[in-house]
Amino acid sequence: MTSIDKFLTLPPDTLVLPSHGKPFNGLHTRVAQLHAHHAERLAEVAAACHTKPSSAADILGVMFKRPLDMHQTTFAMGEAIAHLHALWFEGVLRRRRDPDGVYRFTTEPL
Repeated sequence: MTSIDKFLTLPPDTLVLPSHGKPFNGLHTRVAQLHAHHAERLAEVAAACHTKPSSAADILGVMFKRPLDMHQTTFAMGEAIAHLHALWFEGVLRRRRDPDGVYRFTTEPL
């Protein structure tokens, strides 16, 4: 997320040509929206892990409300793992490996 802040040195009315969607103006607004969305997602993941120790597979349903096909699930799993690890590295979550070898994340002390 810190890499998108580099765009804030550009003028706010810079024309953005995204890889998805239509071109737009309002670069600074979009960067703020992306930061807010990311913070909301991290909060949702942390809340789920507070409710019960959760694996990345458990978090898929928290992060993605719609059914996912196998291709989408592959990308979604990577995103779930990234969110869990971001919270773990920040010290928000703790991680433990279950006897079955699955990492579960929680807000509770281990």
